[in-house]
Amino acid sequence: MSKIRVAVLVGSLRKDSFNRHLARAVERLAPDDFSFDHVRIDNLPLYNQDFDADYPAEGKRIKDEIAAADALLFVTPEYNRSIPGVLKNAIDIASRPWGTNSFAGKPAAVIGISVGATGTALSQQHLRNVLSYLDVPVLPQPEVFIQNKEGLIDPDGKIGNEGTQKFLQGFVDRYVSWVKLHLRR
Repeated sequence: MSKIRVAVLVGSLRKDSFNRHLARAVERLAPDDFSFDHVRIDNLPLYNQDFDADYPAEGKRIKDEIAAADALLFVTPEYNRSIPGVLKNAIDIASRPWGTNSFAGKPAAVIGISVGATGTALSQQHLRNVLSYLDVPVLPQPEVFIQNKEGLIDPDGKIGNEGTQKFLQGFVDRYVSWVKLHLRR
């Protein structure tokens, strides 16, 4: 059986992004039949409807990468109580022009980590609203709003807290089931 390909979109461009660390932690906890491909979003032009007639090369690339995936994992920080502009831009590009939404029907999960006490709760809610419109079935529970602490998750995705590891394993187990449920349809 071939591996289930997950397109990972990390909404932070920061070199030492906590959200990239979280994405790697999830990857480490996933079963061997899942593979994770990080989708590059930092080099995309700002979406412009003029693209609809002739998409730029980077726009075609992201559309193709999303279309080739079986599932999606969004890992987002929270900027000013919402999703980062770079992530929204990537979603706009890959979902357009009308009738060529690369995200449609792909099972997904939304998670995030931040230094704030509420993690990325508001950002995730905004992202879930966007994904609902784009016909993306998003795992409803468990919600993953993690407050980052020193040593919690290292750059390689190693989790330094047993409780966090257990919680994230529970999330991964539910995500894997969610993806497999939706792939059978």
